[in-house]
Amino acid sequence: MRFMLLVKATQDFEAGVLPDEKLLAEMATYTEELVKSGALLDPCVRLQPSSKGVRVRYANGKFVVTDGPFAETKELIAGFCLIQAKSREEALEWAKRVPFQEGEIEVRPLFELMDFPVDPAEKSDGWREKEEQFRAAPPARKPGTIRYIGLVKADKDSEAGILPDEKVLSAMGAFMEEGVKAGVFLSGEGLQPSSQGARVRFSGSKRIVTDGPFAETKELIGGYAILQFTSKAEAIEWTKRFVQVDAPGRLGAESECEIRPFFEFDDFGSSEAVDRFRAMGVGTKK
Repeated sequence: MRFMLLVKATQDFEAGVLPDEKLLAEMATYTEELVKSGALLDPCVRLQPSSKGVRVRYANGKFVVTDGPFAETKELIAGFCLIQAKSREEALEWAKRVPFQEGEIEVRPLFELMDFPVDPAEKSDGWREKEEQFRAAPPARKPGTIRYIGLVKADKDSEAGILPDEKVLSAMGAFMEEGVKAGVFLSGEGLQPSSQGARVRFSGSKRIVTDGPFAETKELIGGYAILQFTSKAEAIEWTKRFVQVDAPGRLGAESECEIRPFFEFDDFGSSEAVDRFRAMGVGTKK
């Protein structure tokens, strides 16, 4: 099973305070353990504060673009990690081992292709086959680009586990295929409802686990995409196109996506801990 660990933001994070060498070293050790165990699928990534991000909303045929920062700090995402585990319990154990003294991590399983029933209207070369091909050979990182994450907001339907129909899946598949060919789309997945997830709260050495579902639907994440662009303006234009394609499958035909640039470890300067991340090929500009 694949799981996403969503690290919640703190006031220090939103203020742009970077982790010290001690925490970086502890995170490097944790990442090495994930790699050695075979649990790590995508490296743990720190996002830049919401002041560097944008939200794009599409409703009633109109776009609304809102620049960060955003007020709801406790629900903002500060970083993420994609892992694989045999069970939800194993994924939670990995989350508990993150070397934080304070904070919160939300653990959410990803949707797999087998979770989508085969629709009689599916074509033999449709979205399912293209998704399988994409997962087998993901696009490469392009030099001179900035990596972003697109965070698609959940709604009541997605939280109820209602899956998009064949028409919406086909339209989204065509859009993502275009993004791959254009070299901007690196990966993307839908998250299962928060009822299938849990949150781990850190307080010193204590770990407090709270099972989903969670109430704040408008701030929950329904899916994500990893993207690469040459500029923020290009990121916004592609996000506008995404929410326009996504909206027909959403409750009320409304869609909102938040885009945030990554921190690369090159942004942290040179240190022993950063060099360990570089040795693992994590978070370096190419």
